[in-house]
Amino acid sequence: MLPTSDHDHPPADSARADDSTLGGYFEVHDRPPAYGGPDGHPYSVSLEVERTANLRAPHAGYLVFPRWAQTGVGIVGHVETPTLVECASHEEALRRLGELTLLEVQTLLVDAIGRAAGP
Repeated sequence: MLPTSDHDHPPADSARADDSTLGGYFEVHDRPPAYGGPDGHPYSVSLEVERTANLRAPHAGYLVFPRWAQTGVGIVGHVETPTLVECASHEEALRRLGELTLLEVQTLLVDAIGRAAGP
């Protein structure tokens, strides 16, 4: 799912936004970055945060990579990372996910595609 509101975007200071990070890219371009997967499909990325039962860090953050049709017309599937951050607040989890570099996000996508393909 692509972010649909400012609440879904990691907070960033637009005067200092660096589009080499995931949060900075969202801030500068107002859209998710696009990637070409090793499986030949185009992907975008969404930051996701869920509440957990962990009382010390009840917010778990991970990335979802929607897989787009070759024509770019619609989403035909997705892959996701395992939990990447566990934080005390929703905002902290989004901030920490937003600090990932685009290169790190690309590596996480490749790993997620590999896990989905199986052994």
